[in-house]
Amino acid sequence: MLSKAGGRVSLETLLAKLPESDYKPSAKELVGLSAIEGADQRRFLEVWRALSIQRRRDLIDRLVDLAEDNVEYDFNNVFMAGLLDDDVQVRAESIKAMWEYEEADLARVLMRLLKDPEAMVRAEAALGLGRYLLRAELLDKELDVVPDIEDTLRAVAGDDAELTEVRGRAIEALGVRAHEWVRDLIEDAYASGERRLQISAVHAMGRSADPDWLPTIIEEMHNEDPEMRFEAAQAAGELGEDDIIPELSALTQDEDAEVQEAAIAALGHIGGPAARSVLHSVASESGDERVLESVTDALSEADFVEDPLGVKLYLDRSVAEDSEEDDDE
Repeated sequence: MLSKAGGRVSLETLLAKLPESDYKPSAKELVGLSAIEGADQRRFLEVWRALSIQRRRDLIDRLVDLAEDNVEYDFNNVFMAGLLDDDVQVRAESIKAMWEYEEADLARVLMRLLKDPEAMVRAEAALGLGRYLLRAELLDKELDVVPDIEDTLRAVAGDDAELTEVRGRAIEALGVRAHEWVRDLIEDAYASGERRLQISAVHAMGRSADPDWLPTIIEEMHNEDPEMRFEAAQAAGELGEDDIIPELSALTQDEDAEVQEAAIAALGHIGGPAARSVLHSVASESGDERVLESVTDALSEADFVEDPLGVKLYLDRSVAEDSEEDDDE
């Protein structure tokens, strides 16, 4: 750790100032909490436990922003402390903050947090466990902790005494798994008549990557409930089928702004000439800055989907440079 003279405030100085209510640490100062361990971590925990609730909340938020902007920073040991905090918001935000953490120790903590007294934390814990299932599916590899995660989430999803918000999140998390019992779980949730479970079921349909759900998703794109249309649009993007582009095209004109943006993003995720054509049409017909920004993001996503290694972009640039050289000659 460098001293203040070296461009960074020492960890000791930072920890001494953190309890002061009027102290607003800079980003440069907070970097001192990256990758703390051993004695430094123990000193941090002593200070952390004595901080006000608002200070702990603000600290988690600031570190999340820093980590998003700088991938080399590692605040996971701070977020781990947040998982066991007395404050519900700190616990919930700490779960979300660890979205890239892959070790099994976090999964064990999240399974325990499915019994947290606060529904917000239980719901976030379910979604956090879903990341492990998605990774197992993408890697086509059974991680040791996956069977325990599946059993735990299955129990939550089927628990009639649990709040529907939490049960729904468990169903969403399980949606990526290609088990027959997961499909049955989605079908039961969709047929339940419980709005929250039905919305989560549609979300899970998208995560399943199973085109058999396409007719149901198309039907829900016409639902009166904007939240359901939003989920259906997102699910359509996840499935990535060209057949659903006309329905998504209609939703780009939806009266609800979030549904519009979800449809535009889904078209970007699907990519290809047909989706690009719709996106360009939306851009040409709209003067709304929000819509134009969404279209720009979607077209960038389409570029990545179609050419994830950037080969086409590289070749296009090479051709352009060669052409410029020829012109110069």
